Amino acid sequence: MRRCIPVLFAVCLLFLGVSLCPASGKRARDAICPGASWRDTDGHLIQAHGGCILKRGNEYYLFGEDRSRRNQPTRRYVGCYRSTDLVHWHYCGEVVSLKNPDPKLFTNDWILERPKVLYNRYTHQYVMYAHIDGRGYSIARVAVFVSRTVAGHYHYLRNFRPLGHQSRDIGIYQGRHGKAYLLFEDRPTGFRIAELSRNYLRVKRNICLIHQHLEGLGLVHYHGLYYVLGSHLTGWGPNPDVYATAKSLHGPWSAFRNIAPARTNTYDSQSGYLLKIVGTHRTAVIYMGDRWNPGQLWNTRYIWMPLQIGNGRLWLPKPRCWRIDVHTGVLSYPRPAK
Repeated sequence: MRRCIPVLFAVCLLFLGVSLCPASGKRARDAICPGASWRDTDGHLIQAHGGCILKRGNEYYLFGEDRSRRNQPTRRYVGCYRSTDLVHWHYCGEVVSLKNPDPKLFTNDWILERPKVLYNRYTHQYVMYAHIDGRGYSIARVAVFVSRTVAGHYHYLRNFRPLGHQSRDIGIYQGRHGKAYLLFEDRPTGFRIAELSRNYLRVKRNICLIHQHLEGLGLVHYHGLYYVLGSHLTGWGPNPDVYATAKSLHGPWSAFRNIAPARTNTYDSQSGYLLKIVGTHRTAVIYMGDRWNPGQLWNTRYIWMPLQIGNGRLWLPKPRCWRIDVHTGVLSYPRPAK
């Protein structure tokens, strides 16, 4: 199993002029290029699909579905990576490598998707929620894992239907004061926002049911408004993602509107997470989506792009290479290499 590159070894490589981030071209990638082949500092394709990012100190940890071709077919995996700039990602290992946890409920053709991780400041634990299901998506539950360290092994606890409701694609949101919320698709009624318990290990109460059939859910609070984002139910195929706004998680929520020109099908991607970067000069919100490749899931590409957001409007610009200074929040758009 690959692990994070020791700092001394990394410094030595840089001294020798060896790139720590091989890219698909001759030059190492120094920007986020949506839709391009994205490799970690070991030169392997990043395997963190349908995932999320958690910041700890000055480091960002990326979690997502590991769809590597080398995976054992009876296990499901979640990969973890760390970065200080959101561009160069060091592989930290498989934080979940799980056999079928409930043979009475699932067959060997089971599913673990959309891993989302929160840090609980009261219990000092890292808690992971994920969608767990059978191949036909009829079981519709969440799985819960915990770890004492951010990039350590996440121990499986249990699976359940939150508040007795069906749960397929999920999202998470954590407020400034430590309260955390689970977003989950509850077919056929729509999707729900529910508050987690103080230790994050159970779903405490329903906050809001939104009668809109969406998956790939994301939520962010920006300048006094909540923005919720989702994708229509078209399987692996992309569609025009939509968003709504509200002053309270309880609603009322505005009408849903497209985040990009409808003809682009969200630039052939599906939403998965909204990352908020609070810098000293500005606050940026990053759309994190997947361009699913169902025939080669291991080669699914990432569509990450800063959103135009504010005053109740949210818009995904046409993807292009970009960078962010994670300290200041300032964005830049480098010219393509000739």
